Formats: sequence, C-alpha cells, structure tokens
Amino acid sequence: MNWANLFKISLKALANNKMRAFLTMLGIIIGVAAVITMIALGQGAKQNIQSEISGMGSNMIMIHPGGERRGGVRLDPSEMQTLKEADYEALRKESLFLAGISPNVSSSGQLISGNNNYPSSVSGVSTDYIAIRQLNVEKGEMFTEADIKKSAKVCVIGTTIVDNLFPDGSEPLGKTIRLNQVPLKVIGVLESKGYNSMGMDQDDIVLVPYTTVMKRFRAINYLEGIFASAISEDITDLATADIEDILRRQHKLKDTDENDFMIRTQQELSEILDTTTNLLTTLLACIAGISLLVGGIGIMNIMYVSVTERTREIGLRMSVGARGIDILVQFLIEAILISITGGIIGILIGCGACAAVKYLAHWPVAIQLWSVVLSFLVCTFTGVFFGWYPAKKAAALDPIDALRYE
Repeated sequence: MNWANLFKISLKALANNKMRAFLTMLGIIIGVAAVITMIALGQGAKQNIQSEISGMGSNMIMIHPGGERRGGVRLDPSEMQTLKEADYEALRKESLFLAGISPNVSSSGQLISGNNNYPSSVSGVSTDYIAIRQLNVEKGEMFTEADIKKSAKVCVIGTTIVDNLFPDGSEPLGKTIRLNQVPLKVIGVLESKGYNSMGMDQDDIVLVPYTTVMKRFRAINYLEGIFASAISEDITDLATADIEDILRRQHKLKDTDENDFMIRTQQELSEILDTTTNLLTTLLACIAGISLLVGGIGIMNIMYVSVTERTREIGLRMSVGARGIDILVQFLIEAILISITGGIIGILIGCGACAAVKYLAHWPVAIQLWSVVLSFLVCTFTGVFFGWYPAKKAAALDPIDALRYE
C-alpha cells in the first residue's frame, strides 16, 4: 500500500469534481461554524453575567420581608412588613461577619427640576449602601449619619438623572430637585455604570437617607428590604446563618416557626444564572450539531454516488493489482479530506462570525478552545464514520463485475 499515491489519487478525484466536493463540505462548514458561534455566544453571556454580579458584590446578601412563597404570592400585606428598623440596628451591632449593612425603602414618582421632569424613583439607604453595591461618588459627597438621623432632604443621583433633569449641562451639585412635592438637595453624583446584561439602566438611581423616605415620602415604620455584604466571599454562608439567628431572635420565632423573612445571596443568583446559561448553551450547541449530522449524511450520500459512478475505474484498478484495502483507504481518504477541509473552513468562518458579532452587534462573545478542538475532532470522526460504508462497498466490488458495469 503506497500512502502517497493513494493520497494523490484521492486529491485528483476531488479536484475533478470541485463543485460537488464543495457542496458536500457545505454541511460540515455550516455545522462547525454554528457550533463554535453558539457556544461562544453562550459562554460570552455567562462571563458577562458573572462579571456584572461580581461588580455588584459577589458577597452581597439581600434580606426581604415575608417567608418563602409557595403556591403563589402571599396577599396579606402584614407579611410584607416583617422587617423593622430595630432589625437593621440589631444586625448592625451584633453580626460579626458583615462588612456593611443598609436598609432599603423606595418611593416612585416624577422627578422635577425647573421645567424638566423624569419618571423615576428614590431609594432610601444608609451610608454603607455604596460600598455594598460597589458604587463610587464622582462629584460631591455621600450623605452622612447625621443626615440619616435628622431625615435630611438630600440626595445623591446617577448620571441618567443628571442628563434628564439638567440637559443643558449645568452643574447639578447644590441644585434642588423634587419628587412628590418633596424637595431634595443634590449633594453628590455617582460614577456611571451603564446598562447591565438584563437591559437595566444602573445610572437611573437616586439615593436618599432611608429615614427620609420612611418619614417624608411613605410614612411607614417598616423596611422593604436590607442589603448587606459579608466581610469576604468565603464566609458568606456564615454571615447568612448569623443573620438568620439574629432575625429569628428579634422576631421571637419558636423552633417550629418558619422564617418570616427571606435571605438571598449573590452566590445563589450566580448559580441559578450559571445553570440557565449552561442549559441554553448546550441547547444551542445541540441544535447547531444537527448541521454536523446532516453534513455527515451528505458526505455518505456523495461518496456512495461517487462509488457508483467510478465502478469501472475501481474494477480497472483492482484488475491491475489494487487490493480491496487500497480501494477502502482511498475512499476513506477522500471522505476525511472533505470533512477536515470543511472543518477548517468552518472554524475560520465561526471565528470570523464571533468577531463580527462582537464588534458589530456588541454582544459578549468568548470563543472556547475546547469547542474548536471538539468540532475538528467531530469532523474527522464524521469523515471516517460516514465514509466507511461507501468505501467498504467499493472495496467489496468484484473486479469482473465492475469492468462490465455500464
């Protein structure tokens, strides 16, 4: 068996039918390009979400009023008023695992400055909130504990609020804006964070002392939530357990009583989103992989036709000494060349498509080396697997019958 001669014969056979060979490759090209692109999009989305969660604070803990909701949303308003200011103070003083903690209450309405107005909401928080959420004050300053104690009418605003209430480019610091007829003096502007992966504008934000919202906007004596951050990500579970113990003691719950509050961490959110994105990536890859299967069937079909067309050639070669194994290897080489060439072109197109999506559509993309290698290996396997039957059929031909074939 002369491998070099078989390789040359295979190349010549493909060169004689260039268009047919290309059309046969097309299924492989599309399949490989689709698999690489779909996996890159899925992994890019996953990495983008993880990055944003880290940007919000991977050790952030969220406490909400009301117990676990089973069988639908609870309708009793009292069950959504279980968190009090005393709970916040107890957590602030007693917990040993928290780096920061902030109440959260909000009020929505129309923000007004002069002739400009913008629908938004204010978030009542404490001074720890910007550290918990990893926000930075770009201009001015954050309100103080003294402002919280006296329910001061001051606020720190995001750049979206600045753009909509001060479109002429005037300096917002020191100006007064109003929400529901309550004046708020702007003492700080937050650094821009842009949109997150879910399309939410992170700069559409107004921070005020939580006592101001509770007393001047809402007239309530309960909190809508509490944000906290563990000292480090490693002790988030310890911090969560500590928070649960303190709140159960504050609410005088018995051992048999269920919690009347919920604790959620960024780690839980990250795990849920990871599971979702992995599932979607797998689904997209499987759909794209169908193209590879179709491409493999195309190879088998074309090789089968090729065997039929070249029956006399096969008979002639066998009559002058070619063995069945030589014919088998020749047709296998042709099938593998088609699949590997299609795979290489598919990889180039897939990488090009990823670059186009990244720079033109501005979607997060992360090309995975393993997806490229896997696609190439699948191409090789496809060529062998789907080329085997036609090649075996060619090798099994009787030389005399092949020569008589019309």
